[in-house]
Amino acid sequence: MSNPLSDRINNLATSQTLAMAALARELKAQGKDIISLSLGEPDFNTPDFIKEAAKRAIDENYSTYSPVEGYAELKEAICRKFKRDNNLDYKPSQIVVSTGAKQSLYNIAQVMLNDGDEVILPAPYWVSYFEIVKLSGGVPVEVPTSVETDFKITPEQLEAAITPKTKMMWFSSPCNPSGSVYNREELTALAKVLEKYPHVYVVADEIYEHINFSGTFCSIASIPGMLEKTITVNGVAKAFAMTGWRIGYIGAPEFIAKACIKIQGQVTSGANSIAQRATITAVDADPSVLKHMVDAFQSRRDLVVGLLKEIPGVKINVPEGAFYVFPDVSSFFGKTLKGTLIKDANDFSMYLLAEACVATVTGDAFGNPNCIRFSYATSEELLKEALRRIKEAVSLTEVPA
Repeated sequence: MSNPLSDRINNLATSQTLAMAALARELKAQGKDIISLSLGEPDFNTPDFIKEAAKRAIDENYSTYSPVEGYAELKEAICRKFKRDNNLDYKPSQIVVSTGAKQSLYNIAQVMLNDGDEVILPAPYWVSYFEIVKLSGGVPVEVPTSVETDFKITPEQLEAAITPKTKMMWFSSPCNPSGSVYNREELTALAKVLEKYPHVYVVADEIYEHINFSGTFCSIASIPGMLEKTITVNGVAKAFAMTGWRIGYIGAPEFIAKACIKIQGQVTSGANSIAQRATITAVDADPSVLKHMVDAFQSRRDLVVGLLKEIPGVKINVPEGAFYVFPDVSSFFGKTLKGTLIKDANDFSMYLLAEACVATVTGDAFGNPNCIRFSYATSEELLKEALRRIKEAVSLTEVPA
């Protein structure tokens, strides 16, 4: 019997981060002592003042359909947030609230890309960028980086990747999976290239902006000339520990915002009403309320980077944001670890799961086949134990004859 499913779904890859998390849960259910460092989710609870706002919204009967583009009060709060934190002047008509930043990204791809349009993806990139672009008819164009360059692209690399078919560049800063943060000088240099190509738009994914240890944060849309060609994507999942609330949003040129409202109106309509009301309180809050979480993540970052540096063969940068490390493990490729031949990062990640009972994600999923991703959004005790297991698992290597 022939496969009745569409080519669209048959050609779509499964999210490897979610697949590894599911495998870790399955092994745990079998009684295995798995430490999962695969999923990008804060291990903090949503702050109480946000939960109280949600309770008030329930009592105030916000139980009907919300406007497709989001409540007016929330869009106004997001405009205030963009001005306060990013020095960006957006009007409410340029804001669209969606069911998570992932839907925001999908909306953008659907309304901006025609078949064959090229999208530049500095690699490593978040796992879903590639598949969302492909699903929308676009052609992902990967621009490689390495641990030696702090996983950042150069202006020269960007210019070399631009063709007459280039429609967009998508990137995240702080970056998932590398934790790299582009500073104003670096973004200005990229903007100087982009200003020569008015047909190229930018998607700036800033979902991790507040989990940032560099002391400063710059939105590329704040660089002169970039606001009108940038779609800024953000949300409350990461910084406010609201992953399950599913609220993301964009600030964009008005014609793009209107197009996103049009498609969202046919697919999901407005985002969850209670979550939106709580998000008003979240985005209006001074970012200093997040300091305890950011400080905890920085402490864990320092711990994990220090322990990884003690493992021979592992190369690591010092990430300045998010809650991931992305070590280069290519020195193990072609070697045998306790009887297991390691051909690539996928083999290495699966070996750590089997031998050390530690779940990570292969760098292949993020466009860098030399690395694996660890999330350090868990306790320091578990991180120490995970790194102890990993160090032991890779301590004895044999090079095949």
